[in-house]
Amino acid sequence: MSASGVTFGEAISQARKVLGLNQKKLAERVMKEEAGGSISPQYLNDIEHDRRSPTSDHLIREFATVLNVDEGYLFVLAGKIPDDLRKSTNDAERIVAAFKKFRETLTE
Repeated sequence: MSASGVTFGEAISQARKVLGLNQKKLAERVMKEEAGGSISPQYLNDIEHDRRSPTSDHLIREFATVLNVDEGYLFVLAGKIPDDLRKSTNDAERIVAAFKKFRETLTE
């Protein structure tokens, strides 16, 4: 899958279909954080149709694991920087340099 023009929801839908899962089966496999249990098929449907975004890093990682998709790709599509990475530095110059390199890599 190419990141150009693909939304988070579209990537989830495409990966689900590649695995031959319907929304109900995928929803059963994606676990919520602490409360346990799975997400609802309606919540998954809303995500796939870009009406909702995943609410946590945990859910993005769950989708990545269950769908065998790189979590970095999903974080980019979700427009998020993982909390652990974001909290690992407060050096503004380092962040700016890393973001600049990231942008250059994607636009080459």
